[in-house]
Amino acid sequence: MRKLILIKHASPYVVPGTPPERWRLSDKGIEACAPLAERVRPHAPALIVTSAEPKAAETGKLVGERLGVPVEEADGLEEHDRSNVPHMRSGEFISHMELLFRRPRELVLGSETAEEAAERFQAAVDDVLAKHAAGNVAIISHGTVLALFIAQHTKQNGFDLWRRLGLPSMVVMDVPGFAVVEMVEKVG
Repeated sequence: MRKLILIKHASPYVVPGTPPERWRLSDKGIEACAPLAERVRPHAPALIVTSAEPKAAETGKLVGERLGVPVEEADGLEEHDRSNVPHMRSGEFISHMELLFRRPRELVLGSETAEEAAERFQAAVDDVLAKHAAGNVAIISHGTVLALFIAQHTKQNGFDLWRRLGLPSMVVMDVPGFAVVEMVEKVG
Protein backbone atom coordinates (compact mmCIF):
# COMPACT_ATOMS: atom_id res chain seq x y z
CA MET A 1 0.00 0.00 0.00
CA ARG A 2 1.36 3.40 -1.00
CA LYS A 3 1.20 6.18 1.62
CA LEU A 4 0.68 9.92 1.60
CA ILE A 5 2.15 11.47 4.75
CA LEU A 6 0.52 14.86 5.35
CA ILE A 7 2.50 17.01 7.78
CA LYS A 8 1.59 20.30 9.40
CA HIS A 9 4.73 22.41 9.69
CA ALA A 10 6.56 23.03 12.98
CA SER A 11 6.04 26.14 15.16
CA PRO A 12 6.94 29.49 13.60
CA TYR A 13 7.85 32.79 15.20
CA VAL A 14 4.55 34.71 15.24
CA VAL A 15 5.40 38.23 14.09
CA PRO A 16 2.40 40.60 14.26
CA GLY A 17 2.53 42.95 11.29
CA THR A 18 4.30 40.37 9.14
CA PRO A 19 2.02 38.19 7.00
CA PRO A 20 1.94 34.58 8.29
CA GLU A 21 2.97 33.29 4.87
CA ARG A 22 6.40 34.90 5.55
CA TRP A 23 6.90 33.54 9.08
CA ARG A 24 9.97 31.37 9.69
CA LEU A 25 10.45 28.51 12.14
CA SER A 26 11.03 29.38 15.77
CA ASP A 27 13.76 27.73 17.85
CA LYS A 28 11.06 25.45 19.28
CA GLY A 29 9.94 24.61 15.74
CA ILE A 30 13.49 23.80 14.65
CA GLU A 31 13.92 21.50 17.67
CA ALA A 32 10.63 19.73 16.89
CA CYS A 33 11.85 18.68 13.44
CA ALA A 34 14.11 15.91 14.83
CA PRO A 35 11.29 14.04 16.64
CA LEU A 36 9.03 14.74 13.65
CA ALA A 37 11.54 13.07 11.33
CA GLU A 38 11.66 10.04 13.62
CA ARG A 39 7.84 9.75 13.55
CA VAL A 40 7.91 9.97 9.76
CA ARG A 41 10.84 7.53 9.32
CA PRO A 42 8.81 4.27 9.61
CA HIS A 43 6.65 5.41 6.68
CA ALA A 44 9.77 5.62 4.46
CA PRO A 45 8.96 8.59 2.23
CA ALA A 46 10.84 8.56 -1.06
CA LEU A 47 10.31 12.32 -1.37
CA ILE A 48 9.22 15.30 0.71
CA VAL A 49 7.27 18.07 -1.03
CA THR A 50 6.56 21.37 0.72
CA SER A 51 4.68 24.58 0.15
CA ALA A 52 6.87 27.58 -0.65
CA GLU A 53 6.00 29.26 2.65
CA PRO A 54 9.18 29.47 4.77
CA LYS A 55 7.79 27.64 7.83
CA ALA A 56 6.83 24.62 5.68
CA ALA A 57 9.94 24.72 3.48
CA GLU A 58 12.22 24.93 6.54
CA THR A 59 10.38 22.04 8.21
CA GLY A 60 10.83 20.00 5.03
CA LYS A 61 14.51 20.83 4.73
CA LEU A 62 15.25 19.78 8.32
CA VAL A 63 13.18 16.57 8.13
CA GLY A 64 14.62 15.71 4.72
CA GLU A 65 18.20 16.18 5.91
CA ARG A 66 17.59 13.95 8.92
CA LEU A 67 15.99 11.21 6.79
CA GLY A 68 18.31 11.56 3.79
CA VAL A 69 15.30 12.18 1.54
CA PRO A 70 15.11 14.73 -1.30
CA VAL A 71 12.93 17.79 -0.76
CA GLU A 72 11.20 19.97 -3.32
CA GLU A 73 8.58 22.72 -3.35
CA ALA A 74 5.31 22.60 -5.25
CA ASP A 75 2.74 25.25 -6.11
CA GLY A 76 -0.74 24.97 -4.63
CA LEU A 77 0.27 23.57 -1.24
CA GLU A 78 0.15 26.99 0.44
CA GLU A 79 -2.19 27.82 3.30
CA HIS A 80 -5.69 29.19 2.77
CA ASP A 81 -4.98 32.69 1.43
CA ARG A 82 -5.29 35.12 4.34
CA SER A 83 -2.62 37.53 3.09
CA ASN A 84 -5.08 40.44 3.29
CA VAL A 85 -6.13 39.71 6.90
CA PRO A 86 -4.53 41.69 9.75
CA HIS A 87 -3.21 39.87 12.81
CA MET A 88 -6.12 38.99 15.14
CA ARG A 89 -6.51 38.05 18.76
CA SER A 90 -6.65 34.26 19.13
CA GLY A 91 -10.35 34.05 20.04
CA GLU A 92 -11.38 36.28 17.14
CA PHE A 93 -9.28 34.24 14.71
CA ILE A 94 -10.76 30.94 15.94
CA SER A 95 -14.29 32.34 15.52
CA HIS A 96 -13.52 33.34 11.93
CA MET A 97 -12.01 29.92 11.26
CA GLU A 98 -15.10 28.15 12.58
CA LEU A 99 -17.17 30.24 10.17
CA LEU A 100 -14.79 29.42 7.30
CA PHE A 101 -15.32 25.68 7.85
CA ARG A 102 -19.07 26.05 8.40
CA ARG A 103 -19.59 28.15 5.24
CA PRO A 104 -17.08 26.70 2.76
CA ARG A 105 -18.61 28.37 -0.31
CA GLU A 106 -18.65 31.88 1.22
CA LEU A 107 -15.74 34.27 1.37
CA VAL A 108 -15.59 34.80 5.13
CA LEU A 109 -11.86 35.26 5.74
CA GLY A 110 -9.01 36.10 3.40
CA SER A 111 -9.18 36.13 -0.37
CA GLU A 112 -10.34 32.58 -1.10
CA THR A 113 -13.20 30.47 0.19
CA ALA A 114 -12.59 27.22 2.01
CA GLU A 115 -13.91 25.41 -1.05
CA GLU A 116 -11.45 27.22 -3.34
CA ALA A 117 -8.55 26.47 -0.99
CA ALA A 118 -9.57 22.80 -0.80
CA GLU A 119 -9.83 22.50 -4.59
CA ARG A 120 -6.41 24.15 -5.06
CA PHE A 121 -4.81 21.88 -2.47
CA GLN A 122 -6.46 18.73 -3.90
CA ALA A 123 -5.19 19.60 -7.39
CA ALA A 124 -1.67 20.13 -6.01
CA VAL A 125 -1.74 16.79 -4.14
CA ASP A 126 -3.02 15.01 -7.26
CA ASP A 127 -0.23 16.62 -9.30
CA VAL A 128 2.47 15.62 -6.79
CA LEU A 129 1.20 12.02 -6.68
CA ALA A 130 1.02 11.84 -10.49
CA LYS A 131 4.56 13.20 -10.95
CA HIS A 132 5.93 10.83 -8.31
CA ALA A 133 3.98 7.69 -9.06
CA ALA A 134 6.16 5.31 -7.04
CA GLY A 135 6.91 5.22 -3.34
CA ASN A 136 5.52 7.04 -0.35
CA VAL A 137 5.34 10.83 -0.46
CA ALA A 138 5.37 13.30 2.43
CA ILE A 139 3.75 16.70 1.94
CA ILE A 140 4.50 19.46 4.42
CA SER A 141 1.87 22.14 4.40
CA HIS A 142 -0.53 24.06 6.63
CA GLY A 143 -3.35 23.43 9.07
CA THR A 144 -6.36 24.78 7.23
CA VAL A 145 -5.73 23.15 3.86
CA LEU A 146 -4.71 19.88 5.52
CA ALA A 147 -7.88 19.84 7.64
CA LEU A 148 -10.02 20.62 4.58
CA PHE A 149 -8.38 17.82 2.58
CA ILE A 150 -8.59 15.21 5.33
CA ALA A 151 -12.18 16.14 6.21
CA GLN A 152 -13.21 15.89 2.57
CA HIS A 153 -11.83 12.36 2.29
CA THR A 154 -12.83 11.01 5.70
CA LYS A 155 -16.06 12.87 6.57
CA GLN A 156 -14.49 14.18 9.79
CA ASN A 157 -15.44 17.64 11.03
CA GLY A 158 -12.86 19.93 9.44
CA PHE A 159 -12.95 22.61 12.13
CA ASP A 160 -12.49 20.06 14.92
CA LEU A 161 -9.62 18.50 13.00
CA TRP A 162 -8.07 21.94 12.43
CA ARG A 163 -8.22 22.58 16.18
CA ARG A 164 -6.61 19.22 17.03
CA LEU A 165 -3.67 19.31 14.62
CA GLY A 166 -0.68 20.69 16.54
CA LEU A 167 2.60 22.17 15.41
CA PRO A 168 3.91 19.84 14.06
CA SER A 169 1.48 17.00 13.43
CA MET A 170 0.99 14.33 10.79
CA VAL A 171 -1.71 12.24 9.17
CA VAL A 172 -0.82 9.18 7.12
CA MET A 173 -3.30 8.19 4.41
CA ASP A 174 -3.34 5.33 1.94
CA VAL A 175 -3.21 6.04 -1.78
CA PRO A 176 -5.39 6.10 -3.77
CA GLY A 177 -8.23 5.68 -1.24
CA PHE A 178 -7.12 8.41 1.19
CA ALA A 179 -8.25 6.46 4.26
CA VAL A 180 -6.44 7.49 7.45
CA VAL A 181 -3.79 4.94 8.46
CA GLU A 182 -2.32 6.93 11.36
CA MET A 183 -2.92 10.33 12.97
CA VAL A 184 -0.43 12.03 15.29
CA GLU A 185 -2.11 15.20 16.54
CA LYS A 186 1.06 16.58 18.10
CA VAL A 187 4.65 15.41 17.60
CA GLY A 188 7.02 15.98 20.46
